[in-house]
Amino acid sequence: MEYIELTVHTTTEASELVADAMWEHTPFGVTVCDKNDFAALARDSSVFWDYTDDALLRTDGEEALVKCYFEPDSAEAEIRVLLSEIETRRALSGGAIAFGSLEATRRTVEGDDWIDVWKKHFRPQKKGNVVIVPAWIPYEPQEGECVVLLDSDMAFGTGEHETTSMCIELAQDWLRAGDCVLDVGCGSGILGICALKLGAKEAVLSDLDPVAVRAAQHNCERNGVSDRARVLLADLLTESSVRADLVFANITAEILKRLAPALPAHLNRGGRVILSGILNDRVEGVEAAFSAAGLRVAARRDRGEWVSLVLEGGD
Repeated sequence: MEYIELTVHTTTEASELVADAMWEHTPFGVTVCDKNDFAALARDSSVFWDYTDDALLRTDGEEALVKCYFEPDSAEAEIRVLLSEIETRRALSGGAIAFGSLEATRRTVEGDDWIDVWKKHFRPQKKGNVVIVPAWIPYEPQEGECVVLLDSDMAFGTGEHETTSMCIELAQDWLRAGDCVLDVGCGSGILGICALKLGAKEAVLSDLDPVAVRAAQHNCERNGVSDRARVLLADLLTESSVRADLVFANITAEILKRLAPALPAHLNRGGRVILSGILNDRVEGVEAAFSAAGLRVAARRDRGEWVSLVLEGGD
């Protein structure tokens, strides 16, 4: 089957906002191609890859390509609405976020060529004692390893990105046995599932995207943790009944700042928060927002242009 591939030229800092808008308009997958990520991989001798998008190599250092797919019959109408929404997000940022040119290009692709291509390059990844394993690849766990299976139709939340990797690593340092965990913007469910496999008592996984919710529910089943996991299609800015000992929020700096005033209401006494998805030049703003909400920075981890923070508070 043929699909229409839409590519939007944006920037590193706006790429996740553009991708989020795309997820609201297509069930067929979203891809972020960022030259900064490519450069970070090139510096990491522990990572091997044998494929990259040639178009990415022709962009400048601050440009990112965000792609999504539509069925031909509805593509033009959906694309018009989507591009209008992206422009609205740019306007709402008030210039605080550089969105770049937002040039949009289209091409026709064969579905079989793109919908499974990422699976060919997704391999088991070790993050401390946690190993993220594609469900379609046989894997024999080594002693002491905590294996998390991922089996999503869409390549989001696979653990390959620095922001997710740092969350998984920090969880191994800050999770306490028997914790109740909340994963805000759960995507594939990877962080909540990791926490359950590492000893959390229960986890609530929430997302605004129905595709993500379905993927998270499926991955919870594949990992045998459905009895301890609750997956919600919910906005944690308005949903106040969920409380946890450890909260994951791997989103974007701007959304994290919006979330800051509401988050303490979800923390039990002595609770901790692991934040990620923060670009280097956005850290101070995020820290200030959460400090105003009564949470202090207990630890920080940097990787490439990305930062993860551990916050304590909730007393």
